[in-house]
Amino acid sequence: MSGSGSPAATLVGRFLVAAPSMPDERFQKSVVFLCKHDEDGALGIIVNNKVDDLPLGQVYKQLGIEVSPAAAERPVLFGRPVETARGLVLHSADYKREETLLIEGGMALTASLEILRDMAGGSGPKHAWLALGHSGWAPGQLDREMQDNAWLVVDGDVELVFDVDFAAKW
Repeated sequence: MSGSGSPAATLVGRFLVAAPSMPDERFQKSVVFLCKHDEDGALGIIVNNKVDDLPLGQVYKQLGIEVSPAAAERPVLFGRPVETARGLVLHSADYKREETLLIEGGMALTASLEILRDMAGGSGPKHAWLALGHSGWAPGQLDREMQDNAWLVVDGDVELVFDVDFAAKW
């Protein structure tokens, strides 16, 4: 058995904002919404970086799902750099499936084809981003990066997560 008894304070539902001195160029000027943070590590989605030339409609087309023109134009996030071929949907907590991870502050994360079908059909969450890939940290890794002042922690804000002005988020 390891550990000091009390786990570090969880950062779930908060933003990690890359400090100007961020040493890892993959995360420079990134704003990461943290979805999971426990003794197994951490998982987050970068919410201020979209995949260029890949509107949501193109993803739906590849999956054979019909979608409205308005939804088709929505950008897709580049959640980065882990499992970039895997899609995760970061969304408002008004939608829940069995596999949905509920996050403090009215957010949720779902990785299934069904949520994409529901979104296309109009029965999905009120707010949602499809992210390709995610940001992941091994146990203790994020805590070390925090001690090295690589990240600033900011309280979560649903409106900011779903704001389409990507450049202004950082």
